[in-house]
Amino acid sequence: MTDDTVALRVRTNDPAGTQAVGGQLGRLLGPGDVILLGGDLGAGKTTFTKGLARALGVHEVVTSPTFVLVRSYRTSRGFTLLHADVYRLEQLHEIIDLALPEQLDDNACAVIEWGDRATPALGPDYLSITIEYGVGEGERELVVRPVGPRWVARTTEIAAAAAAATARPATAHPATAHPAGAHPAGAHPAGAHPAGAGVQQDTGAR
Repeated sequence: MTDDTVALRVRTNDPAGTQAVGGQLGRLLGPGDVILLGGDLGAGKTTFTKGLARALGVHEVVTSPTFVLVRSYRTSRGFTLLHADVYRLEQLHEIIDLALPEQLDDNACAVIEWGDRATPALGPDYLSITIEYGVGEGERELVVRPVGPRWVARTTEIAAAAAAATARPATAHPATAHPAGAHPAGAHPAGAHPAGAGVQQDTGAR
């Protein structure tokens, strides 16, 4: 990951807001696309995936694949959504044995929880999303970073999707979205965890 990588920091107020971000970003997905999810236990990786799956037209109940490792869901857009969790896999060969690249080639996209462990077994293109705890209960900050030419080419679309998600209040508190790179009055520097939903641009690897 290079130092000129641009990340977005997306703040949400509650689980519904995290699902909304997943939903908006999910609309960008197509066959072969990969999202790698990181964050502490309970941060909201499966919550994010539920919103993403709903946006893709998945009608099944989305649950954590921790113990089955990979779940697959048929989307209304004609391709398969793979939802993987590699937390329990300690060796790279165990991840390779999941055959995720082969499944991606078979008309599928993938969301992989604890995905940083899977990068050696995947291609060079993925959307990295780390979900961090915010200050208030239910608040989260999602660090969204495109990696590789396939995703970097969609940086503008990613920013627009994140802004659209935070522009829709998930609670009684109105959400405020700021265009990527803008810091209007009341905006906080990257790394802060103020209350209220919004989007900020963060340049440089962290």
